Amino acid sequence: MAAQNGKDLLIKVDMTGTGTFQTMAGLRATRVSFNAESVDVTTLESQGGWRELLAGAGVKSANISGSGVFKDDTTDERARQIFFDGETPAFQIIIPDFGTVEGAFQVTAIEYAGSHNGEATYEMSLASAGQLAFTAQPAA
Repeated sequence: MAAQNGKDLLIKVDMTGTGTFQTMAGLRATRVSFNAESVDVTTLESQGGWRELLAGAGVKSANISGSGVFKDDTTDERARQIFFDGETPAFQIIIPDFGTVEGAFQVTAIEYAGSHNGEATYEMSLASAGQLAFTAQPAA
């Protein structure tokens, strides 16, 4: 896989609950992490004393964070609504030359900042709230 443009890593939110996704406005940096807890099943009989893990067990999760310039766009308004209403709508994460991850996420934090001689910025964090679907990008 060739090097990718960071601006192509996109976070999109379902604006109306109908599958109409729109890119979060103003983001300049995004980060996605996938996690899977391990379940240790090591016993006294484990070969050579090596740890053994139970395949397919444990809780899986994903976290998304982004930061950018506050634009007071419809997507910013939607993110605030999601946070204050405690909703878990669908989001899409577009990972260039890899694929799309889609599923329910909860907005766990929104932070706004600014200085008197600079732009207003925001940071947002999301946590997965259910099973995620992955669609691989077709090979070129």
